[in-house]
Amino acid sequence: MGLRSYLDRIEPGFKPGGKYHKYHSMYEMVESVLYTQKSVTTAAPHARTFTDMKRIMTYVVIATIPCILWGLYNTGFQANTALAAMGEPAMQGWRIGLMQILGGFGLNPANPIACLFHGLLWFLPIYIVTLVVGGIWEVVFALVRGHEVNEGFLVTSMLYVLILPASIPLWQVALGISFGVVIGKEVFGGTGKNFLNPALVGRAFLYFAYPAQMSGDSVWTPVDGFSGATALAVTARDGVPGLAGTGITFADAFWGTIQGSIGETSAIACAIGLIFLLVTRIANWRLVVGCIAGTAGFSLLLNLIGSDTNPMFAMPFWWHMVLGGWAFGLAFMVTEPVSASHTNVGRYWYGALVGFMVVMIRVLNPAFPEGMMLAILFANIFAPLIDWFVVRANIARRAKRNA
Repeated sequence: MGLRSYLDRIEPGFKPGGKYHKYHSMYEMVESVLYTQKSVTTAAPHARTFTDMKRIMTYVVIATIPCILWGLYNTGFQANTALAAMGEPAMQGWRIGLMQILGGFGLNPANPIACLFHGLLWFLPIYIVTLVVGGIWEVVFALVRGHEVNEGFLVTSMLYVLILPASIPLWQVALGISFGVVIGKEVFGGTGKNFLNPALVGRAFLYFAYPAQMSGDSVWTPVDGFSGATALAVTARDGVPGLAGTGITFADAFWGTIQGSIGETSAIACAIGLIFLLVTRIANWRLVVGCIAGTAGFSLLLNLIGSDTNPMFAMPFWWHMVLGGWAFGLAFMVTEPVSASHTNVGRYWYGALVGFMVVMIRVLNPAFPEGMMLAILFANIFAPLIDWFVVRANIARRAKRNA
């Protein structure tokens, strides 16, 4: 029996002014997250399911918790390690001053608490700016259109922050989330009507508008004067064997103790979030299977073809899956229910398109060694067309069967 059913028996309808009326909102919130409601929405994107928007968004935010915690630790770990190597000249900024107040504990890369706290000092300003600026845009459009602000922005804001480098200037954070919310979502009608992922739209805008702050060797560890190439950049230059020269092992990439965006480095943290979304049926497993198949299939083909001038041709598919934003993109972007394909067959093709495109961009485009962001946005554009072909094929098959 649901909470609402139980309370209806105590006092039917929760009449205004009744004994239990003051608990109405609290019980409705708990029930809508934990239990299935009796009613469904009448408009996109959930007209055919009992799962409401609040539950979907809440579960996605919960799924990002492992990436958030690891992102805090790894950001602090990379910064503390760089500071230990560079010494006194790098000890600048209010964060360093605050950490030094804690004594030797504060900047110790071997202390997990110190790393978590240092990472938090970089994460919080970015997240606060994202919430404030993006929230203002959400409220403005809600007032203009006369509808309530929904929980969709909570997911967008969290995903957006986790795919940014920790060293990004805060004014660029504000500009990127503004572009993502307004151009990537609200101009199409808001949550459920956008065909592009808003967080990726904001990230892509920043990448092409301000490439110096979003790429290169100096943006991934938030320490002035520190420079270090990402694992994908090393691989694009020297191949997988070149990673050994920089001290990066497969275990480092799998656990996430490497440079990268705040929440993207740990494949295991992303996998935990993905498993949670699959178990709760927020994510569709067909999208996951398609993306894995597309990545592995095209990667194996390039391994067979080989190249004397491009070491990325020899990169095994399992390395593709633990480097860059592949794992994070699979868990939280490929499986995003609004911008992905909606037919079951179409989901396989959509996922395969993402997997194919990310390998193609990484291997065949030497100027852009990452690829996952562009691959997902490319597939977002083609998702309606994929569904159209699937539906037309179903109609043609039924017409032929019943002719």
